[in-house]
Amino acid sequence: MGSPVFLIGGGWDRAEVYEPFLRQVRGERRVGCLVLDEGDGAAQFERYAVALGKADPACVPVPLLVPLGGRFEPEAALDGIDGLLVCGGLTPAYQEALSGCLEQLPELLVARGLPYAGFSAGAAVAARRAVVGGWLVDGVPVCPEETGEDLAEVEVRAGLGLVPFAVDVHAAQWGTLPRLVAAVARGEVPYGVAVDENTLLAVGDDGARVSGAGRVHVVRPAPDGGAVVRAYGAGEGFGL
Repeated sequence: MGSPVFLIGGGWDRAEVYEPFLRQVRGERRVGCLVLDEGDGAAQFERYAVALGKADPACVPVPLLVPLGGRFEPEAALDGIDGLLVCGGLTPAYQEALSGCLEQLPELLVARGLPYAGFSAGAAVAARRAVVGGWLVDGVPVCPEETGEDLAEVEVRAGLGLVPFAVDVHAAQWGTLPRLVAAVARGEVPYGVAVDENTLLAVGDDGARVSGAGRVHVVRPAPDGGAVVRAYGAGEGFGL
């Protein structure tokens, strides 16, 4: 897989979910925070800067703001950066902002030895096949409409390919697990994980491990064409 990947399911209550990521940040401990700027980008960056500072006062958060409709240019943006946090917001818009560097960004992370953390939308786009939103499958509701990310039908798009599974977030809090189950059962993604808020899934070459307040729900295809779900709590892990 290359550089380690840390997936946070959202929430603001536990700064410690950033700690495993920050322990992997070397050099001057400069953490680039990629924020999709919908007009309040500076304020959103400050929220992450505060959370990172609580987790590790030695880290130096750096704003990497991309305007809504813009494209992230990683070659220049990552100069002098020792770790990358892709933040939360409208997931389809994050995917669009990263769509021009889906191969380049992972290559740069490996080449420069930079760990990656994704918070909410940033976790979702880490997948090779990214579930970016939606609340209907063939017109039938599978999760609350307000979780649809401005999309109606559940939509899967190309992601960064940093992890081999699809990722959904805010699982318990927003009721998004059925959306991921539908994507797996329909064969749109190979398998998936749904991460609760204030919960971290750390992914490396030796597998994935859960920490934080909630659970990670692993969804795999079933032989009958459905899906099988297993939940993992803090201290538990699974193979990739």
